[in-house]
Amino acid sequence: MKAHDLAAVLATIGPDELNLSRGDPSRVFDRLDQYLVGAVRFSGRPPWERHPGGDELLHVLEGELDLAVLAPEGRAEHLLRTGSVFIVPRGLWHRSSPRGAVSMLFVTPAEGGEESWSDDPLARS
Repeated sequence: MKAHDLAAVLATIGPDELNLSRGDPSRVFDRLDQYLVGAVRFSGRPPWERHPGGDELLHVLEGELDLAVLAPEGRAEHLLRTGSVFIVPRGLWHRSSPRGAVSMLFVTPAEGGEESWSDDPLARS
């Protein structure tokens, strides 16, 4: 058992990583059953992602972002502000568009995540 200092974890993410051009700015610091627990700080738009292995929890610690989720009934847009908690349902494509720098806590399935830089990850080629 160990307590984690989120501010210290986020402080390990340098300013060069914020725009996502120099790798993954997330820091995984623990596990919860079959999930990874981590923090991320970024300002550039990441790729679409989905997690067939389970739901994903997002908690905005600082900043704001628009979250697009491609649900069976259509695209849903959500504004997440500081303090917001959002559960992305298993298997749904989602993408963040930050409004400046954003810091988040996440709990995500450890296995089977997928990414897409496509404009529409549902489009078949």
